[in-house]
Order: sequence, then C-alpha cells, then structure tokens
Amino acid sequence: MPNSHLLQDLMQRVGISSFKALSRAAGVSERQLLRLRQGKLEQMRLDVLLKLSPVLQMPLNELITTFSTLKLIQEKAAPTQELLQEIADLRTEYQRSQLQLEQQREILLQELQQSSLQLLESLLLQWPTAAQKAQENPQLAAVKIVPLVQKPLEKLLQAWGVEAIAPVGAELPYDPQLHQLIEGTAQPGEIVKVRYAGYLQGEKLLYRAKVSPVKES
Repeated sequence: MPNSHLLQDLMQRVGISSFKALSRAAGVSERQLLRLRQGKLEQMRLDVLLKLSPVLQMPLNELITTFSTLKLIQEKAAPTQELLQEIADLRTEYQRSQLQLEQQREILLQELQQSSLQLLESLLLQWPTAAQKAQENPQLAAVKIVPLVQKPLEKLLQAWGVEAIAPVGAELPYDPQLHQLIEGTAQPGEIVKVRYAGYLQGEKLLYRAKVSPVKES
C-alpha cells in the first residue's frame, strides 16, 4: 500500500507500534486507516482526520498535505486547467457567434430595406411632387394621385406575399375569423360589406377586414 510506510514512520515518532493501536488511540476504525494507507484520503471523513491529527501530533493541514501525493495533486489539477480552457474557448466561441449573428441581422435588414426601396421607387420619386401640386391646386382630381400610391404598394405587398382578404366595398358572408364588425351585429354567414381592407400573409392573419352589416331592403 502506497502510504503504509509513511504512516508507520509517523506512528513510530509518537510511540504507536501498530495500526490497531493507532485505531484505539484515535478512536477510528481500522477501515478508515486502511483508506489512508491506500492513498484514498479524499474518501475519508473530516472528523476521522481531526481525530488522527492530535494522535499523530501533526496539524490537520500538514496531515492532508502529507498523504496527498504530488501525483494525486497533478492528476486533479490537470483536468481543472483543461476545464478552465474549455470554458474560455466556449465563451470565445459564443461571443464570436453572437457577433456573426448581429452582422447577419444587419445585412438582412439592409437587404430588406434596399429591396423595399426599389419597389417603392416610383412612390419616393413622384409622391413629393404630386403632394405639392395637390396643395397648389385643391381642385386636382384625387384619381390622378391615387395610382402613385396604389401601384407601388401593390408591388410591395405582392413581393412580401401579402394579400387583401377582400376589396373595399365587397359584399360577402360574415366570418368572425376574418372580419371585424365596426357597427351593428351580424351572425356568421350573414352578408356584410367591407369598409376597410384586411390582410393575410400566406395562412397567417395580419389584420381582419373591418365590415358592417348590409341592411335588408
């Protein structure tokens, strides 16, 4: 056993002749002494070491240091250093990934803005002029200005896969999932009139169409 001779040397210094005698003097079991002799200090209870310390006339910290071999310390220290390095590497990789995600998010946002500006190009270029002319001439027919807004908006919605639930003015059966009453009451299936458009993006409902009941003649 790796530590038997070491323990015997300490026992001889204090006049203890056998492991059984040490067991009786310290009030600990011979099984606990066997663990110490086998180099299994980490498996021993603290109260056992506290009992052995005064009998062997050795401070507790010195007793622990004596029976913790250099090899054991190195074996325990190496994994700790490796673990610390792994943690540092993981932290670095996480920070790198976060930076990449932020850069990708910024690139995607810029691409979205650029594509949207291209679809709205005619509106951006012509709307300020049309708005100025409308201020200068209040009699200017709105029908001439509406296409400036309508066409670019339709292109943008089409590019994003957004569709109107129904055109404004359409009369159709009331569906509470798609329609929102802005006045009166209606039962599902009763005819209502679309007052404000609602929109779907694929199967996702963005906005319900605002409707009102159609009065029976």
